[in-house]
Amino acid sequence: FASYYGDHMVLQKEPAGAVVWGYGEPGAAVTVTLSRDGGLIVMKKMVQVKGPPGTWTTVLDPMDQGGPYMLTAGQGSENVTLQDIYFGDVWLCSGQSNMAMTVLQIANASRELVAAAHYPYVRVFAAAPARSDVELEDLERIDLPWSIPTAENLGHGNFTYFSAVCWLLGRYLYEALQYPIGLVEAAWGGTPIEAWSSRRVLQVCGLPEDMGRLAPEAPSSGLALCFATPLIPALSSSISPHRHLSGPQTPSVLWNAMIHPLLNMTLRGVAWYQGEANAFLHTDQYNCTFPALIADWRQAFHAGSAGQTEPVLPFGFVQLSTYRRRSLDDSFTRLRWHQTADLGVVPNARMPGTFMAVAMDLCDERSPYGRRVLARGARGQQQSYRIPTPPPPLFLGSIHPRDKQNVAHRLHLGARAVAYGEKDLVFQGPYPTRAILEVTRGLLNVTYSQELVCRRRDTRAFEVCCSSQPSPCTWLPAPVVAVESRTVMLAVAGCGTLVLGLRYAWAEWPCEYQSCALYNSQGLPAPPFL
Repeated sequence: FASYYGDHMVLQKEPAGAVVWGYGEPGAAVTVTLSRDGGLIVMKKMVQVKGPPGTWTTVLDPMDQGGPYMLTAGQGSENVTLQDIYFGDVWLCSGQSNMAMTVLQIANASRELVAAAHYPYVRVFAAAPARSDVELEDLERIDLPWSIPTAENLGHGNFTYFSAVCWLLGRYLYEALQYPIGLVEAAWGGTPIEAWSSRRVLQVCGLPEDMGRLAPEAPSSGLALCFATPLIPALSSSISPHRHLSGPQTPSVLWNAMIHPLLNMTLRGVAWYQGEANAFLHTDQYNCTFPALIADWRQAFHAGSAGQTEPVLPFGFVQLSTYRRRSLDDSFTRLRWHQTADLGVVPNARMPGTFMAVAMDLCDERSPYGRRVLARGARGQQQSYRIPTPPPPLFLGSIHPRDKQNVAHRLHLGARAVAYGEKDLVFQGPYPTRAILEVTRGLLNVTYSQELVCRRRDTRAFEVCCSSQPSPCTWLPAPVVAVESRTVMLAVAGCGTLVLGLRYAWAEWPCEYQSCALYNSQGLPAPPFL
């Protein structure tokens, strides 16, 4: 069998068929048998080994959720049998260090680790960090083979395995669905989206495919040709030099080594937590690279699984949380906006079948993982980098908030609504649908999609663009006068008759913990918008 098949694994249940593949003597016949633990044969597949490279592939008939089963591959007198196999839903979790943060590192870690024993049907697998200049057919190394969750394998160490966001997402889905969930982690801290992108994505977005590793000391001027012209004049503020990157940055190397080998796997969905690195690298290209990566991964997983992984594979992601309390630029905020393809909410026309967990209100100033970031290197090693001491006007917070429970809760709501089609489930916060200017009263009335809960009358939550010239924009506070049902009344008398733009929560650290201005009655925050 290929590297990511093993005892205790979860294979994708119906309506899809699980793809199974492995190695053999070219030209030889391989018999793949699925049987109950007692030996009762459920199905048998005959397949020939193609050579070179000496691999075989078969698609199992769609199976109902449940187990346990045994899976045997036989060639001549040789047999390999995998045991304790279940059918359920398989989710891939990828991204950088906030995805790689383990259960050991999060809030209430000891309680979460003890609880692992109550979820034996949420199975976990972690690919080891690896890079390659060419697309690999199989994983080079595995950090955690398919396992039943324990306190030890969920809290192996810092930024190793197992991903807290991935685990909690799987656990919450299991609680809602009540059948097995398989979780596959492929994450590496400090990595930009370009490293996770195939050459196809880079070509679509006009990025160089061979820019090599961009050293953290590289001057920002060297990146000038790589930035897209902002689509919105208000975005054209200063662009940060790309520092704070610790993992591989060479285009496609993580796609090649950590994603391409998994393409034969039949998946139910993807969870993605990445973007911090791109707040310092190709920030204003992210509105192209992220939608392009989603579309490319979908096409590749659909083709690689012989059409078993659905074409519009559900794709959930976490919108960036916080980093610095005060920042000299708005790179984090722009990146949050670009994560939605500049439309503010998902799913949308450019990003169908997606869902987002807003995390800007989950700041964690006291997290010990902010100033020193560990990124996984080769087996048995850890790479580290220190964030340079910023000039006095900057306050360095933490880029790794420990509240991953709320992140995963919000993510799982989106999965239930978008991936599983659960009707009438509120999975995102309120979003504005229209704004009407009352010139005589100096008010801007903003209507939202849901009933509003105002947690804080923040004078800087809303800002209006009042310049006579569209660029650069002069943003002024628009204090909240009143919140009524679905409408927010803002004072904009300082603008006169000209309001060119409106934005909300446009700050790297927009509020204190769970205390942004607007939420819905379910406690989900209104996302930022421009």
